[in-house]
Amino acid sequence: QVQLVASGGGLVQSRGPLRPLCAASLSTFSTGTMGWYPQAPGKQRELVSGTTSAGSMNYADSVKVRFTISRDNAKNTVYLQMNSLKPEDTAVYYCHGRILIYGGSRYDNYWGQGTQVTVSS
Repeated sequence: QVQLVASGGGLVQSRGPLRPLCAASLSTFSTGTMGWYPQAPGKQRELVSGTTSAGSMNYADSVKVRFTISRDNAKNTVYLQMNSLKPEDTAVYYCHGRILIYGGSRYDNYWGQGTQVTVSS
């Protein structure tokens, strides 16, 4: 069964960078939109950045200019370059993908296990 595996989070000082990534554990027939959803304690999970298979990207206002999303379709991997991190960016970052598996008839939603990003002041 396909899984999304996130890694690359960690502890960083304010204004530092991190580059988490999320990869599908198996090859897929097709991967549609992929995105990153941080969830801080007591808050809802919300999209901060997404990308389509065609390469278009979108960002929440809070991360525009600071974050850049990219993907490698051949590797079914999505990256999030996070620069100028702030303490309020601290959260578990979950990746999401719309995936069509081999032999499947529709795209389904897949979630990664999350990677912790902690920004110290």
